[in-house]
Amino acid sequence: MILVDTHAHVDIDAFDADREEVLERAAQNGVAVIINASFDMESSRRSVALAESRGGVYALAGVHPHDAGEVPENYLEELASMAKGPRVVALGEMGLDYYRDLSPREVQQKVFREQLALARELEIPVVIHDRDAHADIMSILKKDGISGRGGIMHCYSASWEMAVDFMKMGFYISIAGPVTFPNAARLKDIAARLPLDRLLVETDCPYLAPQARRGKRNEPAYVRYVAEEIAGLRGMDLESLARSASANAAAIFGISVPGL
Repeated sequence: MILVDTHAHVDIDAFDADREEVLERAAQNGVAVIINASFDMESSRRSVALAESRGGVYALAGVHPHDAGEVPENYLEELASMAKGPRVVALGEMGLDYYRDLSPREVQQKVFREQLALARELEIPVVIHDRDAHADIMSILKKDGISGRGGIMHCYSASWEMAVDFMKMGFYISIAGPVTFPNAARLKDIAARLPLDRLLVETDCPYLAPQARRGKRNEPAYVRYVAEEIAGLRGMDLESLARSASANAAAIFGISVPGL
């Protein structure tokens, strides 16, 4: 079985005590590639360093909406420099978060749009964080656009109708641990209906542990639970679902996935 965890945060301190063991468990569970996402400039640097030191790990560089209010003056120049490195495969995670509102909404929107513009300039994919901001995310994406390389709606939580619109714009839809929750009827329906060539799986670890590990730290090995749930919803065998999702990850990130 070949799996790609398309969104993890294994650089953060939650993994400082056992990072090597976590990466080894991922490999033992069929996770061939981990895409490590970033929150801010410091985590972007850590993600790049991790990817440069570990085979099978690639990095995203970007600023999360929570951190939009604290970007340094030259952050776009540094992101551009990082993005030109061989182990950085997309800009992100970026977007809007109106659930916590840790940065003013107008600042979130400004930093989001600046990163979208950089992605268009560099012809690189984007990874979008959208929490309780569906209408504004869609509005900005329709006005500003993305590069021809496309993008990913990470940890998808909006409607089926919006998923269709995002896919028309060139996005893949990434499904995380909440699809395994018993009360996640809408997300289960979306996961069952998505075109197979637009589906990705992720953990968003250490957050959003799947139902079988609920209340514990999430980690890349647990992306298997997400794939198992979606395979069951679609009436597919796990290996076929995992291979298709991994091929999609290879396509959007422009990487080679061992075993494909």
